[in-house]
Amino acid sequence: MRNPNISRRSVLRGAGALLAGTALSTRVMAAAPPAEPIMPALIEAARKEGHVNYYTSVDLPVAEKLAKAFEAKYPDIAVRVERSGAERVFQRIGQEYSSNIHAVDVVNSSDAAHFIVWKRDGVLLPYVPEDVAKLYPAEHRDADGLFASWRVWLSIIAYNTGLVKPEEAPKSFADLLDPKWKGKIVKAHPGYSGTIMTATYQMQRDLGWTWFEQLAKQNIMQVQSSADPPKKLDLGERAVMADGNEYNIFELKEKGRPVEPVYATEGSPIIIGPNGIFKDSPNPNAAKLFQSFCFSRDAQQLIIDVGGLRSVHPQTTEKPGRKPLKDIKTMKDDAAAVEKESDAIKARYTKIFHV
Repeated sequence: MRNPNISRRSVLRGAGALLAGTALSTRVMAAAPPAEPIMPALIEAARKEGHVNYYTSVDLPVAEKLAKAFEAKYPDIAVRVERSGAERVFQRIGQEYSSNIHAVDVVNSSDAAHFIVWKRDGVLLPYVPEDVAKLYPAEHRDADGLFASWRVWLSIIAYNTGLVKPEEAPKSFADLLDPKWKGKIVKAHPGYSGTIMTATYQMQRDLGWTWFEQLAKQNIMQVQSSADPPKKLDLGERAVMADGNEYNIFELKEKGRPVEPVYATEGSPIIIGPNGIFKDSPNPNAAKLFQSFCFSRDAQQLIIDVGGLRSVHPQTTEKPGRKPLKDIKTMKDDAAAVEKESDAIKARYTKIFHV
């Protein structure tokens, strides 16, 4: 594994050839292995191993509920959840592998570009769950069978319904530049949040840096995590958020809090969070069983229902009250481009917003 302290921009320079315009579709190096159904022999081998180590950046309550659901189905196999931010997960694995420590079995990251690094370093195990092979769109599964889209979510506009009337709420990113929103907007930082870095890349590509320069004149409240804008909105500290996690807005709204999502007419940034297995997994059979479970209809429905996330599994159903993903105009993700330009994006953003 490469030195985890070097910038991912240098690690990924030239990796754009690995992507065909999406976060997950890679150039074909070898045929993906055939799909692997869950067989009794795999379950028995996994039981002998007894546990699986899952490194993930998904919200801890979601990860824990996923683990409990797996353990309920396979009671002799424990899931050890190691939850941290995506960048910290990436760095931890890099540090472990540089010390010849192979502890991780299955990994999930909210930064799809991590999987480009791991793929090129040759540390991922080819494994295609049956549901992925049969049901997942091609653009959401790696051509070599190394990873697939485990979760999908959006970075969106939203507003506090106690402070803003529906008819007066912004409908687009352009609307956020209206002088009436000056001093009333909260926004997260691409230098801290992987979600916001991805969203910022897509927005500057589609809207231009001029939009950010105009937004900076609105005296926005700058926060760090993509989870922070929904919190500020809920507390009434700001009336509108320019970006932030859609799933946090869902969770708040469904608890009766005064927040409402907005899907910008220009398109909402889309974020991909893949899952993969490490080749030197200490529990390879439990890892395969867990990976297959993660992409099953039941697990995918769980992350929708309890996590506010989106799924590309065609047999899942959207929770009532949420706008279906198919009905939302989204921007286009490009993980390699994000990494190639991340340093420049951070520098320009800091210069514009003085943060």
